[in-house]
Amino acid sequence: MALLAAGSLGSYGSLIYLVPIVALYFLMIVPNQRKQKAWNQMLSAIKAGDKVTTNAGIKGTIVQVKDDSLIIRTSPDGIKLEFVKSAIAAVTTDEPVEKK
Repeated sequence: MALLAAGSLGSYGSLIYLVPIVALYFLMIVPNQRKQKAWNQMLSAIKAGDKVTTNAGIKGTIVQVKDDSLIIRTSPDGIKLEFVKSAIAAVTTDEPVEKK
């Protein structure tokens, strides 16, 4: 009887396993790819004068942009620190808000 129950799924048996995999792809992988793409665009658009926050929580203003690193000046002491670009969590430069 156990063989009969297992065989009764027929061709739909493999479909039962495929549905959660497809759902996992659309619920987890696709949003992460979009987030990574937006982060890469943010890093490529960084320029001197932008205010940034690092992954460590250090806030400062970019003084100089190099190939794979940048120099940030912190407030209020004006200490300059060098970070790799991948350490930047967010650009916090205040941009004017458009009124609709």
